[in-house]
Amino acid sequence: MPPLFALVDCNNFYASCERVMNPRLEGKPIVVLSNNDGCVVARSNEAKALGIKMGVPEFQIRSIIHERQVEVFSSNYTLYGDLSQRVMETLEQFSLNIEIYSIDEAFLSLEGFERRDLTEYGKQMRRTVKQWTGIPVSIGIAETKTLAKIANRISKKHLEHGGVFDLNAYPDRTDLLDKIDVEDVWGIGPNHTRLLKQHGIATTLQLRDADDHWIRKHMGITGVRLVHELRGQSCLELEACPAPKQSIACARSFGRPVWTLAETEEAVASYTSRVAEKLRSEGLAATVLTVSVMTNAFRDDPQYRNSATCTLPVGTNLTADLIRTALGGLRTIFREGYHYKKAGVMVTGLVSAAQVQSDLFDHQDRARSTRLMTALDAINARWGAGTLHYAAGGIKKGWKAQCRRRSPAYTTRWDELPMVFS
Repeated sequence: MPPLFALVDCNNFYASCERVMNPRLEGKPIVVLSNNDGCVVARSNEAKALGIKMGVPEFQIRSIIHERQVEVFSSNYTLYGDLSQRVMETLEQFSLNIEIYSIDEAFLSLEGFERRDLTEYGKQMRRTVKQWTGIPVSIGIAETKTLAKIANRISKKHLEHGGVFDLNAYPDRTDLLDKIDVEDVWGIGPNHTRLLKQHGIATTLQLRDADDHWIRKHMGITGVRLVHELRGQSCLELEACPAPKQSIACARSFGRPVWTLAETEEAVASYTSRVAEKLRSEGLAATVLTVSVMTNAFRDDPQYRNSATCTLPVGTNLTADLIRTALGGLRTIFREGYHYKKAGVMVTGLVSAAQVQSDLFDHQDRARSTRLMTALDAINARWGAGTLHYAAGGIKKGWKAQCRRRSPAYTTRWDELPMVFS
């Protein structure tokens, strides 16, 4: 039997997360802002209907926000990540094989379910996710991942399908694909869109029927696989085990301009701590660290940006080691007289933490340090991020990004649980 995939996509995920714990938001326009309350990164359908575009700066839409009573939230990635995990755990009830594609999307294998009414099975899945998590989802079903993406788009755009669209049950696939613009195909970016349309390939049907040799010449083997997927030949397998990460980074804008080395060091140490936590959660260690700083290119101030890359003598995920290296790199590139807008830390050369090669001159008791990190992570997981942190990250943190409109971490902090009054 050929493979069969379902793509489950959370509808307007960030906005939906805000509604889960705040039912009064139902039916109201919602936008979620990026770090530092800068630009719109998520919109509810009601906000989209008002003409609010993705990525628009918040200050440009303030008149719409006030006139149309748009609900505005700072991004709350702790809440979104926790609800995403709950959605994925719910989906595991419906398939043994699942690929978590992003924070709000997952591919499910439906092999062995061919004799079932897949549309009804999808609706059961949709009802369960909504009941257990409060998050609405749309589901597309097809024999390849690329076609499942198309089916999901149809399920989301055309409400008459009830949030589930099985492409195999549609009587005229040719007519359907002819109505879908080629730029809406998964994997077709702006450059390929221009190229294809210049050569008369404007619809998904025309791309499906394009000559393989021409596609290989202009789009490579990846393009050939995509075309074969549109023909119903599965070329992209389910990735139950995601590939190891090649890098981990934490880079954020400051809440206000920063000009002193002391405050910049606090920010870099704080970002490095976050990178170290991510390394440990992935079971990885870093051998290379890069620290960067930059000014605000949109201000009429002296401009400066620079970065320093440091090689670690021993691969590590210990917070103290990484902070020491990051601050050493920062001091080589920091320059007085500039108002810095952003700093970042990135680690590369990632290896398994269980296979780190020791150095002859490394006298640190790494087993003891590892136990310390395990205890630190456990406490922060239990009582909330930042409950325990290195003093190098600062106490007051006046440089911290603005998040004046952030909702409570309803599901991960005891002190922010929703209150019910009788």
